[in-house]
Amino acid sequence: MSTQHRMMDTSLALERLEITSSVGNRGTRLPGSVMREKTVPTSAHTHLNGCVPLTHQVAGHKYGVDKVGILQHPDGTVLKQLQPPPRGPREMQFYSMVYAEDTRDPCLLDLQGYLPKYYGTWSSPDAPTELYLRLEDVTRRFRKPCIMDVKIGQRSYDPFASQEKRQQQIRKYPLMEEIGFLVLGMRVYKLDSDTFDTYDQHFGRGLDQDTVKDGLSKFFHNGERLRKDAMAASVLKVQQILRWFEEQSRFHFYASSLLVVYEGSPDPAVPATTTGGAHEPHSPGVDGGDREVLLEYNNNIEQSLSTMYALHKQACTRPHHAATPDNGGWRRPATVAQQPNGNCNPRALEKLNQERGEGDGEQRGGGRGEEEEGSERMKMRGGRAQGQPEGDNVEVRMIDFAHVFPSESPDEGYIYGLKNLLRVLLEMLEE
Repeated sequence: MSTQHRMMDTSLALERLEITSSVGNRGTRLPGSVMREKTVPTSAHTHLNGCVPLTHQVAGHKYGVDKVGILQHPDGTVLKQLQPPPRGPREMQFYSMVYAEDTRDPCLLDLQGYLPKYYGTWSSPDAPTELYLRLEDVTRRFRKPCIMDVKIGQRSYDPFASQEKRQQQIRKYPLMEEIGFLVLGMRVYKLDSDTFDTYDQHFGRGLDQDTVKDGLSKFFHNGERLRKDAMAASVLKVQQILRWFEEQSRFHFYASSLLVVYEGSPDPAVPATTTGGAHEPHSPGVDGGDREVLLEYNNNIEQSLSTMYALHKQACTRPHHAATPDNGGWRRPATVAQQPNGNCNPRALEKLNQERGEGDGEQRGGGRGEEEEGSERMKMRGGRAQGQPEGDNVEVRMIDFAHVFPSESPDEGYIYGLKNLLRVLLEMLEE
């Protein structure tokens, strides 16, 4: 039996992951499902082997609130507890396939650039039956990470969902099919007050065609001005993901999200460290240099708008290219080299990479004969046209793969959501 059929057969009894409130247990409640919290770090209770709940989580199941949740390991990786079958095993199989050490599949090698790095599974000696996915902490290099979780697609249920589940999801967000994306949660650093505003799922559900632009603008507003630099860099990264989707016919993604992260600190020249650590932003209203830096960012955006619009137009008209599905077995995961920062133990993460058989100069899954092709793919991921804004202070990654299924056609629902999200962001940049 092919892998495609095995995956589909295991999906008949699946249940959709319910999204819980992303509002924390500290700070001041604001109108409209918003929480304001100070940036002073609070003591976190230690859990398994020194792990603590992920402080920057804005959506999904919270550790200590639900049966499953997300922890941060002392080495800086993120631990996502495996969901009950078939969702958890399906997500683990997906990561294992994408990061298989012997893969030469260009589609999967490109996809690695848009996912958190995968370090296999982890369990504590004290609780060996609790299995976790060990993933890269995408926020680790940011001092004041502004984070948004956006569910992408025209529907939040997969083809094997029961009629009851479908109706439940449609009632939750009836405009998902029309808009193509849903804001699940946001955490935004406010320069003027040195606080974070957190928006929960109820805020996102309240957005419609007329208000979605205003809702997204809250994510890019630092209390003093709209961060068009972060917005423009986000557009470029989303366009890269869109191009990958338009060139692949291997998978359909349901109830999957984009995690958008940008640096809220006003001084991008300062190296990233642990949030709330020694490097804190200047006090607002004291040093005018912060405002000059942001003004310079915004002024530089205008020159690149025409380029971005041309890229978006090209992406919207680009033809789909069929790909031959690979229904081979799931393989052992491999990892990719990364530079640890102040959010983790450098030696621990270096040791983790060495245990996975990883060298600093290795191509992900590529041999010497593929160096030129791999280099070209990396240019496509990280390169930028002349005059376009740098994306060093922005990350856009795909997350949540409990409902990914093999396919033989393009994922039109996900493509529709990406294009609509880009349309709104570009309209905001133009204003």
